[in-house]
Parts: sequence; C-alpha cells; structure tokens
Amino acid sequence: MGEKACVKRLQKEFRALCKEPVSNIVARPSPSDILEWHYVLEGSSGTPFAGGYYYGKIKFPPEYPYKPPGITMTTPNGRFMTQKKICLSMSDFHPESWNPMWSVSSILTGLLSFMMDNSPTTGSVNTTNEEKRRLAKSSLAFNCKNSTFRKMFPEYVEKYNQQHLPELVSEQAISERHKEKSKLKEDTNGSPSEGGINAKDVVSAQNNTLENKKRAIPTWMILLLVSFFSLVMTLPLLQL
Repeated sequence: MGEKACVKRLQKEFRALCKEPVSNIVARPSPSDILEWHYVLEGSSGTPFAGGYYYGKIKFPPEYPYKPPGITMTTPNGRFMTQKKICLSMSDFHPESWNPMWSVSSILTGLLSFMMDNSPTTGSVNTTNEEKRRLAKSSLAFNCKNSTFRKMFPEYVEKYNQQHLPELVSEQAISERHKEKSKLKEDTNGSPSEGGINAKDVVSAQNNTLENKKRAIPTWMILLLVSFFSLVMTLPLLQL
C-alpha cells in the first residue's frame, strides 16, 4: 500500500473524475489496491480507432505524485504492444520529465492523444489503418472475455450485450427450431408422444380401418343373395 500522501492524492483524483468525467476516458482504481488503476479509452471519431474500446492499466509508485506511473494496454489496438510498458513523457520511462501536477486524467488524455499519432516509441507497433479498424471493431468483444474488465466496467459489458442482442435472440430462435424439428422427427420414427400415442400408431390404425372396410360385404349384396336363394327354393312349389 502506498504512502498516506499518495493514497490521499489518488482518492482525491478519483472523486474529481467521478464528479467531472473526461470525454472518451473512464478510469477507476482497483478495489483491493488504489495504486493499480484500470482505464478504458474510447477511439476518437474520424480516426482508425473510432468505435474501439481500449482497456489498460496504470501502476502508480508509492511515491506518487513525485514519481511517474507505469502504463500498459491490454486490448489489441494496432498502435501499442499489449502487456508492455508504453514510453511516454508522462510514464516511468522518463522520470526526468515528470511533473507532479499531472493527474490520472491528464496522463490518460496524453495517452489517448499519443495513440492517435504515428510517432514511434518504445512499446509501439506499426500497422495499417485497415488493421486498426479491424481491431477497433473486435475490441469490445475481446475485453468482455477478461474477468477483471467485466468486474471493473460492467457498463461496457452491458453495452456489448445490447449491441449483440439481435444475434443472441436469433441464435435462441434457431436453437428452438432445431429442437422442434428433432421432436417431430422422433415422433415420426415411432417415439412415444404425450399420452403414449405416436404418429406411427395413428398411421397403422388408419390402414387397419381401410383394410376392414375393404373386407366388409355391402348390405345390398347380402339382400340380393337372400332374395336369390328364396326364389330358388320357391320354384319347385310353383311347378306343382
């Protein structure tokens, strides 16, 4: 745990961020360690990073604000290496240029601005704009797989769920249709349905009824036969 001055300063900065949020930036300290902050940078419109959500961490030294923090990014972005410290004038790469007046908001504002630039530095990578746009599109889905991100930024998880709600509903509907088709197939193949009757039994009963109808002697034919036999029996009497 940091020194009292450091903790007091970071608590003050967190209250300030809650009161006056910075555009395209969300930052919060870890519940278990105020020296470890988690942030999300939203890509600026009109840049290849537009629509992207870039998650990372800031690790403050116990001597903060008199010494600079270390900064890393977790989300693949096409500008900085992931899980590698980024070289900035506001990071621990350059303690000689650090200004104790700088705060969490100014550090992240500087990081976002530098991200939009193409200047090479330690921890940076060189990619095409097409690759940056592709990574921006998949950034939120990537972040939501991270358990720490989900705990720290539930509002972004909710945003992701809302964006993909039609897909989730569609997948559920497809699954229900598959279940209905499987059940119908089972019934047709003779699997017992509700009440112990299945489609095969119904078809068999119908066929038996038709067979019985074919075998039955019509009533008119029975009457005709009776009349014929009666006539044959009375002919000898008529001759007498």
